[in-house]
This record gives sequence, structure tokens and C-alpha cells, in this order.
Amino acid sequence: MRTVKKAKLLRLHFGESDRYNGKPLYEAIVHRCKELKIAGATVFRGLEGYGETAEIHRHHLIKKDQPVVVTIVDTPENLGRLIPELEEMMDTGMIATSDVEYMRIEKPPAQGSAAATL
Repeated sequence: MRTVKKAKLLRLHFGESDRYNGKPLYEAIVHRCKELKIAGATVFRGLEGYGETAEIHRHHLIKKDQPVVVTIVDTPENLGRLIPELEEMMDTGMIATSDVEYMRIEKPPAQGSAAATL
């Protein structure tokens, strides 16, 4: 069965070396999303990129500062609670929002499969 709903997509852009309370920022954001019961968050590491400062972010032998993108999809209300906390956690970076539709795909377990007997 497929369910289609309207939602918001957040994309957070910052550097891999960014930290919050001694932890990598991306890790702190994912944990905070889980605490707030946000539908989901995924972290992507980029190969190279730059932003407003035009400083190139990439892997170096001495320092890791590849670009990081965290994507989060949830209701506008839930993301409205999250955004002020993200602003507090981030020293620099960008938050982009988009209106999206999401599809939740759930198939019933196949007859006779191990999942069907659990």
C-alpha cells in the first residue's frame, strides 16, 4: 500500500569539522531529531563544495572538512519546533526548506516468509 502526504524537507549544509557540545554537529542534530520524535534524518558527506565564504571544503591529509548535508522530512509543525533548535546548534551553515510530497511504501509480508511468522 502507498500513502502520499504533504511535508517539508529541510537540508542543512555545513562542514564536517563543525561541532556542538564536543560532538560532531551532524551527530548532535540526528540525536536531537530523534529526541524530538522527528520522522527521520539522514547525513550525507560530500566530496567537495563551497558556500557563501567561497572557501573550498574537502578532505585534507591534516584536517577533515568535507561538506555535510543533513536531510530531514516531517510535517511543517514538527520542523517548526526543530528549526529554532538547529539555529542554536549551528555556528555557520545554511538551512534550506522545500515543500514536498512523501510516499510511505509498506508491503505486506509474503505468505510463508520468515517475516510473516514473527
